[in-house]
Amino acid sequence: MNANAHDIVPTHLAVQAMRDNGYKNAAYAIAELMDNAIQAGASQVELLCGERKQQVEGRKRSRIEQIAVLDNGQGMDANVLRLALQFGNGTYIDEDKHTGIGRFGMGLPSSSISQCQRLDVWSWQNGIENVLHSYLDLDEIKNRRMTEVPEPTAKPIPIISRNISQNFGDSGTLVVWSKIDRCIWRTGKAIIDNSEFVIGRMYRQFLNSGQVKIRMVAFDLDALYNLIVEKYALPNDPGYLIEKTSCPTPFDNQAMFRPWEGDTSYEATYKINFKEKEHDVKVRFSYAKEEARQAEPGKNPGDLPHGKHAAKNVGVSVVRAGRELDMDTGVVIAYDSRERWWGVEVEFPPSLDDIFGVTNNKQSARNFAELLEFEIESLLENGKTITQLKEELQEDEDPKAPLLDIAHKIKTQLSVIRRLLQAQTKGTRTTEKRHHPYKPEKVATTVTQERKSQGHKGKSDEDEELPKEERKQVIKETLKEEGVTETKAELLAATTIDDGLKYTFVEAPLDTPAFFSVKPRGGAIIVTLNTNHPAYQNLVEILEEDVDKADIDTLRSRLINSLDGLKLLLMAWARYEDEQPDGKRKENAQDNRIDWGRVARRFLENEL
Repeated sequence: MNANAHDIVPTHLAVQAMRDNGYKNAAYAIAELMDNAIQAGASQVELLCGERKQQVEGRKRSRIEQIAVLDNGQGMDANVLRLALQFGNGTYIDEDKHTGIGRFGMGLPSSSISQCQRLDVWSWQNGIENVLHSYLDLDEIKNRRMTEVPEPTAKPIPIISRNISQNFGDSGTLVVWSKIDRCIWRTGKAIIDNSEFVIGRMYRQFLNSGQVKIRMVAFDLDALYNLIVEKYALPNDPGYLIEKTSCPTPFDNQAMFRPWEGDTSYEATYKINFKEKEHDVKVRFSYAKEEARQAEPGKNPGDLPHGKHAAKNVGVSVVRAGRELDMDTGVVIAYDSRERWWGVEVEFPPSLDDIFGVTNNKQSARNFAELLEFEIESLLENGKTITQLKEELQEDEDPKAPLLDIAHKIKTQLSVIRRLLQAQTKGTRTTEKRHHPYKPEKVATTVTQERKSQGHKGKSDEDEELPKEERKQVIKETLKEEGVTETKAELLAATTIDDGLKYTFVEAPLDTPAFFSVKPRGGAIIVTLNTNHPAYQNLVEILEEDVDKADIDTLRSRLINSLDGLKLLLMAWARYEDEQPDGKRKENAQDNRIDWGRVARRFLENEL
């Protein structure tokens, strides 16, 4: 009987099962090799894709034969090289070494066999003449000719790699995949084209700082000096705050988004106590500049190259030790194209892997993803507060408890940013162009002039004699304070003064329970509808949204709902008046209603 017949997990069967280890595609498997390189202190990493023309269905077609990753890191001695090829072993497994992007000891062999049947590794220290080599071969493992990692031996680096690479230093590592049978992309160019976006995003912090350069080369194995593709990976920032990135022009050399500056700054830091130590988690928010969302004639900004680029970066970027794990889409509203115009980044240290639920292949943070996507809404259904929920999770020793505040903040902050994005392009839709521009403002201005001639004076009238440019500046700054974008604020201020309008009417998310605000500034009256108020959603938004695409039944339903909203708004006033104590306050409320009704009647008579 074979001595290994009663092994709990027969090696040859276990390795075959490990091929289905959850790597999304070759780009994510290649990233594991790059993790090792960066962890080893490499400043230059190269992705080398060798293909060869083969006879396929009567035609010669290029097919990938080798994928290699070369680095100029510190290299490995014989012992470390052998450990690196063992499943579940490595030099970063111990908890006190959880400080970089490595950890699990599965990356090199596991990622490799997900794409190929043979893995060769050359590594050297103190000069390339000291190179050592070892390998794994699935055929040999399957046939039980390989039962342990071969002892590293001296073996020259393949001449092909030496001719293609620009980066053989005093130390480094070369990993070569061959017998490639599971890569979905058939050519070196396809591998690079599809990997560049993901790799640029994963390592954006390293690329942007200049800590690492990543060269990508596709070549014909039979024509080494005729490179098919040669390029360097550019940072791909889903928050679009890095200036030089892979984003198409005009945002390849300037940031397309701006940091969020609201009740929370661009970067919020959360302290998490875990294993008697305090750890920082940073959350960053950004949103599109108004110029990024200005459409060209006949085009939607989402259909422009930079808009399409942003569409592939939708979600919450989860970053561990400077390297992106995942672009989590749990909070994304899938049907809303505006989701591409915000960015959220969550960065945490490897010491919190157990809290976030980092998977072995470093492609997701499971606990955090579950909290974002499912649990907050279901937990809040019973009317509990976040504090109560956190206490309950702590009592149950649920590892997600420390993350509850972060996930809740992301969801509430996104609702504010979405409102701002919605207000950002108000007045630019084609349906709105059918209406006479600024008709209500012009009507209100006419009635106001009439009332002034009758002796009714307002505080805003005092500033009408100020110089026009000064008035424009005051109005512009006030609009910006209300949350209006700079471009739109400048346009509205100029229109108000140049067209002689008394009123400026805008929509923005306000931090107040009021349905709208009124501010006399620069000789004008600025009325801002609060898009965070339920009255806005029930009276304004419901009528505006995609009117040109709605059918008759939908429009009828919207009108009925809007009428119900108006009735509720009036009943809210009625209740407010009813709650005033008898005496002066109740009389004032009644008088205010009568006076406002008198002015409103005059305004609406002109409108109708």
